[in-house]
Amino acid sequence: SGLVLVKNPHLHLMEEDVLYHLDLGTKTHDLPAMFGDIKFVCVGGSPNRMRAFAWFMQRELGLAGAGEDVADICAGSDRYAMYRAGPVLSISHGMGIPSISIMLHELIKLLHHAKCQDVTIIRMGTSGGLGIEAGSVVITDTAVDSSFQARFEQVVLDDVVVRSTELDKDLAEELLACSRDIPDFPTLIGHTMCTYDFYEGQGRLDGALCSFSSEKKLEYLRRAYDAGVRNIEMESTAFAALCGLCGLKGKSCCFHLL
Repeated sequence: SGLVLVKNPHLHLMEEDVLYHLDLGTKTHDLPAMFGDIKFVCVGGSPNRMRAFAWFMQRELGLAGAGEDVADICAGSDRYAMYRAGPVLSISHGMGIPSISIMLHELIKLLHHAKCQDVTIIRMGTSGGLGIEAGSVVITDTAVDSSFQARFEQVVLDDVVVRSTELDKDLAEELLACSRDIPDFPTLIGHTMCTYDFYEGQGRLDGALCSFSSEKKLEYLRRAYDAGVRNIEMESTAFAALCGLCGLKGKSCCFHLL
């Protein structure tokens, strides 16, 4: 049916589902009326970027009020920001796996309660490129961990749960085809490596701690490149795992500053 799935047998036993970090709930808000016609969800780290994206979509879609300020649907919370432009929802997710994971759990429940169908979700971010030109965009085919494996490992109670991080390949090709109409920046499909840390986890030499040499860093990055990695960030494995499990067609696209 194209509905967004939730895989939690406890939810239907709850009198109310409070989406705490989004400042929404099944009793306090009419979620089907507010969000039932959403077809695209675009997520990114920064609240300001996602507000700017909502402005952009208002203009591109020719919506009423284009050019005016957009209201933050999650204004009652200081964790995330959410904006709407017609069938497009624009949401911030913060930085790192814990932050995007919290947002995605509540977003997926929101889409489920709203009875949304055939939703496409795209993560738009910035990242470090690996062996590619600065200013490029990488469309992720597979999110990999720091060992270059297509998996998301999470400790649940005292078990290590491993989940797949494959992303929708047809959507990757669709986005690549769209990029051919925009000659301003090179676009490619490649693996995205997701780390748990910005500094040592990504091989940076300028953190408060550094336990490796510059030679060891370069050797590691060469191995990552040989494994198909073309960019490095901190959210893609959790994003891919949750989208895949809940029936969302998802893709990550990152612009490379370096």
